[in-house]
Amino acid sequence: EAGAAVAAESSTGTWTTVWTDGLTSLDRYKGRCYHIEAVAGEENQFIAYVAYPLDLFEEGSVTNMFTSIVGNVFGFKALRALRLEDLRIPPAYSKTFQGPPHGIQVERDKLNNYGRPLLGCTIKPKLGLSAKN
Repeated sequence: EAGAAVAAESSTGTWTTVWTDGLTSLDRYKGRCYHIEAVAGEENQFIAYVAYPLDLFEEGSVTNMFTSIVGNVFGFKALRALRLEDLRIPPAYSKTFQGPPHGIQVERDKLNNYGRPLLGCTIKPKLGLSAKN
């Protein structure tokens, strides 16, 4: 149930009626929770596998993809805790990303950061830090 709620909240789900609902079928845009695993040795903790159709995302927009997947869902009150463990992007979709304007090596050199993805976000208290931190 929680996995399905996360899939809905991060794709086409809404808490209110939207006038455009009747204009198109949302089925092709819905995220789907396709597998649930209990976390070994942890009570009431699960790993939910959620898949999203590529039609949900704008081609070439990392911002659009991440906003959809990890945007409002982390403030979702139906869950006590939520963490993104892994993200797999199909090669055909990742090829639509143009990358930084000066090239990835320039960005890595500026940040002195190599061998892993470079992601940034605005840190907010609902993402795990207190207002003081």
